[in-house]
Amino acid sequence: QEQLVESGGGLVQPGGSLRLSCAASGTIFSFRTMGWYRQAPGKQRDVVAIATIFIGGTTNYANSVKGRFTISRDNAKNTLYLQMNALKPEDTAVYYCNSVPAGPYWGQGTQVSVSS
Repeated sequence: QEQLVESGGGLVQPGGSLRLSCAASGTIFSFRTMGWYRQAPGKQRDVVAIATIFIGGTTNYANSVKGRFTISRDNAKNTLYLQMNALKPEDTAVYYCNSVPAGPYWGQGTQVSVSS
C-alpha cells in the first residue's frame, strides 16, 4: 500500500532553516520523479521542487523558492528531503511529498510556519 509520511516542519523566524523529510512505502517512490508540494490557506496545492530518480539527476524549482530550497532523495531509504533556507513568511504552508505527476495518495503533510 502506498504511504507517504512527511516530517520536519515547525515554527521558524524569517531567515531561518528547516529540513523536511518524506518517508515513502509501497511502490510510489520507485522509478518515479518525486516532488515537494505546498498548500497555503485558501490557495491551491502547488509543486515547489522536483527531483528525478537518479541521485545527482535533474532538479527543478518554482521561481519562488529557487536558490533557497534544495531537494534531494535517498533511493535506498525511499526518503525524499527538502532543505529550506532563508525562509520567508510567504513560505508558510503545509508541505507534502508525492510523485510528479501526483498520485492519488497523499500523506498528512507537515506544517511550516515562518513568523517573527
